[in-house]
Amino acid sequence: MSLMETTLKVLFYLKKNQSKKNGLSPVMGRITIGKTMSQFSLKTDADITLWDTKAGRVGGKSKFALEVNRQIDKINLLIHSRYKEIKENQGSVTALQVKNAIQGIAATQDAVLDHFVKMNETVSLRVGIDRSRSSYDHYKKSYNALRHFLRTKYNLSDIPFKALTYSFLEEYHYHLRVERKFKPSTTAGYIVFLRKVVRNAVNLGIIGRDPFCGFEADAIVNKHKALTREELDKIIAIDLPLKLQRISRDMFIFASFTGMSYIDIKNLTPEKIVTMEDGSKWIMDKRQKTGAPFHVRLMDIPLAIIETYREQGIDGKLFPMPCEGTVYFSLNAIARRCGFNKTVSFHQGRHTFASLITLSEGVPIETVSRMLGHRDIKTTQIYAELSLDKVAQDIRILSGRIKDKYILID
Repeated sequence: MSLMETTLKVLFYLKKNQSKKNGLSPVMGRITIGKTMSQFSLKTDADITLWDTKAGRVGGKSKFALEVNRQIDKINLLIHSRYKEIKENQGSVTALQVKNAIQGIAATQDAVLDHFVKMNETVSLRVGIDRSRSSYDHYKKSYNALRHFLRTKYNLSDIPFKALTYSFLEEYHYHLRVERKFKPSTTAGYIVFLRKVVRNAVNLGIIGRDPFCGFEADAIVNKHKALTREELDKIIAIDLPLKLQRISRDMFIFASFTGMSYIDIKNLTPEKIVTMEDGSKWIMDKRQKTGAPFHVRLMDIPLAIIETYREQGIDGKLFPMPCEGTVYFSLNAIARRCGFNKTVSFHQGRHTFASLITLSEGVPIETVSRMLGHRDIKTTQIYAELSLDKVAQDIRILSGRIKDKYILID
């Protein structure tokens, strides 16, 4: 549409053919934009004898006239406001879109950030049930990143789903990676959350085609998150004079032999350790992040750590776990003393348990998934890093099994 074709005109009139016995008639509004026109009711009545057709208002200064005119002014202001917003967001606007906007239906609900907020509100209600506070924080950061992009790049407060294009996604990806210099993993995470919002819109029939079709972000080269056997041995054996470093190291070792996360170890209580009929001890708990149950048999090393810190926990907890920041700095101070040329996070203990302690020792991935408290085995597969020694061992076993079963004919 040209500038002239998008000019807004608003008319207020009476529906005289529906005049009531008391002489009042319904007040109507008509929005005209270019060749599009839409009518609506103000849900109020006016005296036909006092109506000023040219002004589109009730004449006089009676309380009744002032109230009706106040309603007309309010709707008129809202129409012009919504018209301006839609035009800025979409570039073009129709009378029906403005009518829907002032009545609070359809068009006002079909914007990306609006749906993003609703998705985040739903996630917030699940915190402590099957979502963690940190997960919810990721949703909020993703929303803020998209809002920042719309404001700085297009000077928009929101964007309709129908305006999402492949080129928009490319620009957003470029903005995150190049202009804001986010890491590939952070960028990919923000794109994933936007993808969830768009997928919901497709499922609801708001848009007919997924703009993400064919879109691929930069491939992320996954770094090895599990420690090697040599690295784990060094951390276990190193002598640490500082108490906080010793505790942090021991909690990390406990994670490496149980697969538990920082928060689950911090909240671990003696009641969650169950002794079975055969004398073995198990941790039976639910993950705080997802609420999924997990069962882990305690091996010698974690049992020894429990004995070391017996009755040292606070508020009924099993361990005197330092705050997360202290543990992080302690682990990396230890890593430097061990000669590691990389940072170490507490979560790497969970990866080490999955890859080095269990999978590489032949424990089935289904069992590992259950011990980690994963709801989907696909999540466990992310943790699955088999050492070259394990691969070589499996190949030797395979070679023995198929020996003489296949013959190459010259």
